[in-house]
Amino acid sequence: MNVINSSKLLTQGKLITIRPHTRFVHFPEHTHDYVEMVYMCAGSTTHRINGRKVVLEEGDLLLLSQHARQEVFVAGEKDIAVNFIVLPEFFDSTLRMLGEENSPLKQFVVDCLCGGKETKEFMHFKLNGILPVQNLIENLLWTLIQDMPNKRSINQTTMGLLFLHLLNYTDTVTYDSENEEAVIKVLRYIEGNYQNSSLTEAAAFLHYDLSWLSRQIKKETGKTYTEILQEKRMTKAAFLLKSTNLNIAEIAAAVGYDNLSYFYRLFFHTYGLSPKTYRTTCE
Repeated sequence: MNVINSSKLLTQGKLITIRPHTRFVHFPEHTHDYVEMVYMCAGSTTHRINGRKVVLEEGDLLLLSQHARQEVFVAGEKDIAVNFIVLPEFFDSTLRMLGEENSPLKQFVVDCLCGGKETKEFMHFKLNGILPVQNLIENLLWTLIQDMPNKRSINQTTMGLLFLHLLNYTDTVTYDSENEEAVIKVLRYIEGNYQNSSLTEAAAFLHYDLSWLSRQIKKETGKTYTEILQEKRMTKAAFLLKSTNLNIAEIAAAVGYDNLSYFYRLFFHTYGLSPKTYRTTCE
């Protein structure tokens, strides 16, 4: 299979560039050693990604990791899209802007973006009419075209803001299968209900069969619901230890643990430090 090398598209020292999307020819299946973002300005384009047909309409954004296999079909004169060619290191600032507090949903998006193999290798956002996101994409395009001071810093900040917004619009992601849709819904559910949540409650709220949902979570993330929930609670507890003056019992309660001893054991297992020592090392 053809592998497109970033050195053919990016001048030395550059981490990001844009190119007009292929229109009048068929582009055979290929991979690349960079992250690709395709923004559909007008019309539509048809792709086959990892064997699945994906149609982009006006306003759509497609994220492709380095591992995604992409085939691009012939498009017409009025089908206009822009390809962002981005080296993974460009996203260092984006990851910092997403914040120290981790989350399963953030990790799902980041893994797709930066090449994680435990999750899907592409994401298709339907963003037509969502002006804050579209404005950021257009601002990024404008800055990449212009020659100005601090261009890289502006581009990296804009990309960070874009992904902060995308985390709020995962409900616009289109799904290629019911299990992918279910996992994204579960991750969003955990984000809003981590203090008091169980797989049984999530399945009932989202109207999925309990056993089926449990299998799909494990298949798509490599983790159980309980492991994902505990990961969210621990990262939230660590964030509160670093950023607030709440005592440890209050933090344990805030993240969903009434049993303080159990909270201590879980925290030590996760970070190798007691909550008190962790807070001290962060001061």
